[in-house]
Amino acid sequence: MLTKTLSVNNQKRQVGFFEDEPLLWVLRERLGLRAVKFGCGIGICGACTVLLNNQPARSCTILAKDVDVPITTLEGIDKSHPVIRAWIDYQVPQCGYCQGGIIMSVYAMTLRKPLPSASNVLKNLSSHICRCGTYERIAKAVRNIFPE
Repeated sequence: MLTKTLSVNNQKRQVGFFEDEPLLWVLRERLGLRAVKFGCGIGICGACTVLLNNQPARSCTILAKDVDVPITTLEGIDKSHPVIRAWIDYQVPQCGYCQGGIIMSVYAMTLRKPLPSASNVLKNLSSHICRCGTYERIAKAVRNIFPE
């Protein structure tokens, strides 16, 4: 078992894990950050998306031992942030399982200067899968956050 200090949500966290353990499981099972979801396990669906150095990454395909940059999960976003507010205002989630990963990708785009257009944001979300089909509500929330 390896031990490493990870920077997660602006906190240094020392954690033990196996050499071949994906970041997803370290965050969920070892650090208790349950907003990071297991979906497909091969980086396709996006439910496990976190930010690595403010860039979206599929945590199911990244080994924890290889991460040396700050990690942000949904738990690390202020609840008053415009993305969180838009998701609430537009009642985006249905079951909500995939929404953490989608929110993380949208949040990452709010960190860009200049802000991307809503249409560019929506194009970048095309790799996320929502089984409940809340795409129209996602689009409404995105259009509320980003200029067109």
